[in-house]
Amino acid sequence: MNFHARNLSVTLMAAVSGFALSVCLSPAFAQTHDSPERNRVNADGMPTTHSTPSEKAETARINAQVGADNRAVDDRAQADNNRYQAQQSQYQGQLQDNRTKQAEYDDNNARYNGLRARYAAERDAYHRAAWPNRDGRWSVMDRDTDLIGGRVQLMNGRRVGTVSDTSHGRSGRITALLVRLDNNKTVWLDATDVRYDRRERVIMTNLDRGDLRRMADQRL
Repeated sequence: MNFHARNLSVTLMAAVSGFALSVCLSPAFAQTHDSPERNRVNADGMPTTHSTPSEKAETARINAQVGADNRAVDDRAQADNNRYQAQQSQYQGQLQDNRTKQAEYDDNNARYNGLRARYAAERDAYHRAAWPNRDGRWSVMDRDTDLIGGRVQLMNGRRVGTVSDTSHGRSGRITALLVRLDNNKTVWLDATDVRYDRRERVIMTNLDRGDLRRMADQRL
């Protein structure tokens, strides 16, 4: 084969190869060329990646829904927090009220114990009459709870005051009576210094009037 024939053969083979290559690449090229991204153009006919109106509307709808959902979650969280704070405030108020009542009780109990301790230290100085054995209707204090308002009298029968409160031990037994004397002063009487007539609902003490008034003047 001469030189010109060889050149013609090479030229034909290159042409065929180029055509074949173009045939193989043309679908991919056409697919890339026809993609939505490349088909978007602006007002000047230039390609653009800006969203279409429908896509923008959908994005806006999704954002609005997400925002609404987030606000709903925040509202529920705030409502739960408000309820918790209200419950905490109520609990703290009740706790403070209980503390106040406990402090009042402790103070009253301390005052009574102080008076009783002083009374116990000085009780030997008071005169006590012997309890009569002839009248069995007088009994020792037990667990009676209906003594408030009961009349208190001396052993000679003269009235000296009225029961305004009672003190109980751990077993429930009455340990002392708070008596408001006829001179409007109050005094704690130990249960060992009184007897009780259940039938007449009358309390009798073996202390005398003068000692009762001196006991009422005791202060912490």
